[in-house]
Amino acid sequence: MSQLKLPEVRGRLTTNAPLGHMTWFGVGGPAEVLFKPADKQDLVDFVKNCPKDTPLTVLGVASNLIIRDGGIPGVVIRLGREFSDVKITGTTVQAGAAALDINVALACLREKVAGLEFLSGIPGTIGGALRMNAGAYGRETKEVLQSAEILFHNGTVRQMTPQEMGMDYRHNGLPEDVIFLGGTFQGVAGEAADIEQKMSDIKTKRAESQPIKSKTGGSTFANPDGAKAWQLIDAAGCRGLKIGGAQMSEMHANFMINTGAATAADLERLGEEVRRRVFEHSGIELQWEIKRIGIN
Repeated sequence: MSQLKLPEVRGRLTTNAPLGHMTWFGVGGPAEVLFKPADKQDLVDFVKNCPKDTPLTVLGVASNLIIRDGGIPGVVIRLGREFSDVKITGTTVQAGAAALDINVALACLREKVAGLEFLSGIPGTIGGALRMNAGAYGRETKEVLQSAEILFHNGTVRQMTPQEMGMDYRHNGLPEDVIFLGGTFQGVAGEAADIEQKMSDIKTKRAESQPIKSKTGGSTFANPDGAKAWQLIDAAGCRGLKIGGAQMSEMHANFMINTGAATAADLERLGEEVRRRVFEHSGIELQWEIKRIGIN
């Protein structure tokens, strides 16, 4: 039973809540407390009144995440459908943090808004895209983002531009404890057939080059300047490398998969072994793109 002293909420608080089944890798320990807010105001009130030394972690669909086997101390916040609305006015798109990237792309298709097709190739939520400036197929989030709505640990809510957030390649310059509530994006008018074709091409490329039917977490490492992570991994002899139940994919060398019985420790050890071998072979130090949180 958690000893945390937490404010009253209208949503749901669950102690020692299992998290592994929520992640794409299917691994990880429990949350000390899991909070599912009833709505935005419930979340703002909770953060404002929560003891400031209480760790807060936001969990989306956990597609690019390893939760360590010891679980996550403090409060894990899981945003539900109350945070998943998508509203399109002209070519301006407003999307909640819990909206799936693919659903935003599909909404744009319906409204003939072009420019956001790349979101259909990112297996996550808008909150995750804002957190890591997610990108795919030649575009990234900051290129189409007008502003993000952000809840700070002191309970204040601000609208911030990509420049104010210090967004760059797979990075956001804001503190880890901020909570993204949603974003406003700018597309351009397009033809439904053209938008649909781009999304179809992205879907085909993903299926042909990525192990999308496996328990995976997307790209494991960010591409270094002037290089491709998968090529460096391949050249270091790490394609198909296994540790325990974790394996670097034979199909795409920068994708890590859970073959069925991996622990979070297996996955992290594999990633660190790949980093070691790549550095030994090329002198390049790969940086994790997959986020790793919690305790061992």
